[in-house]
Amino acid sequence: MIIKPSEVSTGRLHHYLLGSVAPRPIAFASTIDKDGNRNLSPFSYFNVFSTNPPIAIFSPAKSGRTNTQKNTYENVKETMEVVINIVNYKIVQQMSLSSTAYEKGVDEFVKSGLTPIDSELVKPARVKEAPVQMECKVREVVELGDEGGSGNLIICEILQIHLDDEILDAEGGIDQTKIDLVGRMGGDYYVRANGEALFTVPKPIRNLGIGVDQIPEPIRNSKILSGNDLGMLGNIEALPTADQIEAFGKENPVPDTDQDKHAMAKQLLEKQNIIDAWKVLLG
Repeated sequence: MIIKPSEVSTGRLHHYLLGSVAPRPIAFASTIDKDGNRNLSPFSYFNVFSTNPPIAIFSPAKSGRTNTQKNTYENVKETMEVVINIVNYKIVQQMSLSSTAYEKGVDEFVKSGLTPIDSELVKPARVKEAPVQMECKVREVVELGDEGGSGNLIICEILQIHLDDEILDAEGGIDQTKIDLVGRMGGDYYVRANGEALFTVPKPIRNLGIGVDQIPEPIRNSKILSGNDLGMLGNIEALPTADQIEAFGKENPVPDTDQDKHAMAKQLLEKQNIIDAWKVLLG
C-alpha cells in the first residue's frame, strides 16, 4: 500500500502517522491563561531536541473536527510559560481523563484528581504525582498550518527539573526500571516501558564495530540468524583469537554442522553473549 497525504482524509492520515510513529513520549503540559486559570493537557507530539541549551518541543494541533486551537496553545501564547510533566504508569488513567475537551476555564487538575503544586521559576503549577516535572519558558511558537490537524510547535527551554527521589538509582541517575514510563501508540493503545518490555542494546559509539559486511558469508547468509543477530555480531571490535576459540571448544561441546552452530550461537546471542557466539560460529 502507498499513502499519499494529499489523497487521504486528515483523519485517515492521522491514523497512519500515529500507528507507525510510536511509541511516543507524552508531554503532560500545565499552563495558565492571562487571568491565572489553570489548564492541564497531554500531547504525544513531543520530545527533547537539545541538551545545551536544554530544549523540549511539543505540539498542540488544531482540532481536525472544528479547526480550533487548543486551550494550551492559547495559554502559551499569552504567558510564554509551561510545565512539562512526565507521565508514568501510576497516573496514566488520570492523564487520559484530563485530555477530555472541557470548556475553557475548567481546571483539569480538579477533573483528573491530580495535585497542583507551585513551581519555583514559572507561574503554571506542577503535577505532584508526576515523576519528573520540567519548568520551562517558551522560546518560540511555530504555527505549521491553518487547517484542522495542523500542528503548533511549542519550543521550550527547560529552566529547572524536579525529580522524584523514588525513581533514582544509587548514583543519582534515573533508574529506567523504577520510573515506569508509558508511551502513546495508535488508537487507544499505550505501551508500558517496564519488565520484559525493557532490553539493552550496547551503543556502537563505545567501540568500532567490524560491521555486518565483515562477517563471513556463510554466517551472513544464515537461514537461522536474523538481522538483529547479525547486528550484534557486527558490533565487536575484533574476532576472538584462535587460542580463545580452541579453549572455548575444550570446555564446551560445539556442534559439527553449520546449522547447529548457528542455532547454538543464536541462543547465546539471546543472552547477549556475543563473544561466545562468535567462538561457536568460528569453532
